Amino acid sequence: MAHNTALKSPQRLHDRTLGAYLGLAIGDALGATVEFMIPREIAHQFARDGGVHRNIVGGGWLRLSPGQVTDDTTMSLALGEALLKSARTARPFDTALIADAFLAWWRSKPVDCGDTCRRGIVRYLRDGSLHGPQNEGDGGNGALMRNLPVVIATLGDERAFEEVSIAQARITHHHPLSDAAVLGLGRLLRSILMGADTHTTGHFIADWIQQWPRFSFQPYPGRASGYVVDTVQTVLHAFTSSDDFEEAVVTAVNRGEDADTTGAITGMLAGARCGALALPPRWLRRLDRDVVRAITYQSGALLSLALDRAP
Repeated sequence: MAHNTALKSPQRLHDRTLGAYLGLAIGDALGATVEFMIPREIAHQFARDGGVHRNIVGGGWLRLSPGQVTDDTTMSLALGEALLKSARTARPFDTALIADAFLAWWRSKPVDCGDTCRRGIVRYLRDGSLHGPQNEGDGGNGALMRNLPVVIATLGDERAFEEVSIAQARITHHHPLSDAAVLGLGRLLRSILMGADTHTTGHFIADWIQQWPRFSFQPYPGRASGYVVDTVQTVLHAFTSSDDFEEAVVTAVNRGEDADTTGAITGMLAGARCGALALPPRWLRRLDRDVVRAITYQSGALLSLALDRAP
C-alpha cells in the first residue's frame, strides 16, 4: 500500500529522494574531516566542541575545502549520469555505460579513489570486462556507498533494482557480503522513500539481520572501517540510535575510521526519513554549490525515470 501511495504522491516522494541524496553528500563532507581517525583522537581534536565533531569544516587527510565531498558522492553522481544517459540513448541500464562513467570519473583525477574501485576500473580499461572473478579482497564498501541512484531509478521495479545494483557493484566489487549489503540497504532505502515508518523499517532490519547475521549490530561491535560488515554495522547503529538526522550522522562520523562513507550512507538513510526540507540548513549552506546543483537535478531526473517506468 505504501508503494502505491508513494508513487501517487510525487511531491513528498521527491522531498524524500532529494533528502537522501543531499543527506549522502552532507554525511560525506562532514565525515571526511575525521576519516582514518579513531574516536579518542576525534574527541581530543574537537575538545572545544565538547569532544564531538559536528561542523562541516573541511580539512582532514585530504585537506578538503569546507563543503567539499569525496568519492562517495562523486561516484554516485557518475553512476546517476550513466543511468540517465542509458535512458536518453535507448540503452536502458546498460552496464557498459556505467563502467564507462566510472572510467571517466577515475580519469578526471578525483580527490580520492579506493584501492578496490581503482583495481576494478583499471581491469575494465585493460580488458573491457564488466566484472571480475569473486575475490576475498572485494569485501569493501565501495559498491554500497554509490548505489543510491540505482535505488531511485528503479523504484517500483524489484527485478531491475536487483539486476542493476549487482551489475554496478561487480564492476569493482565481487564479494557475497558486498552484494548482500548493496541489496539489503538498497531495499531499506527504497522502503523509506516509499514512506515506511520506523516500526516497519525496524522489522525490515531485524529480518535482514536474521538472514545475514554477519551484519548484526546489537550490541554495537565498535568498528567503522572500510570493510563492508563494519560499515553496515556502524550505519545501522547510528541510523537506529536516533530519529534526528543530525544526531544520527554525528553518531556515525564520530566513530572515525572510514567516516566519510559511514557518514554518507547514514546521511542517505536519515535524509530519506526526514526529507530535504528538514535537513539542517547550516550544513546545506556549507555544501559545494556545484554538487548541490548536480544532486538536485539528478534526484528529479532519476525519479522521473522511475515514475515513467512504473506500471
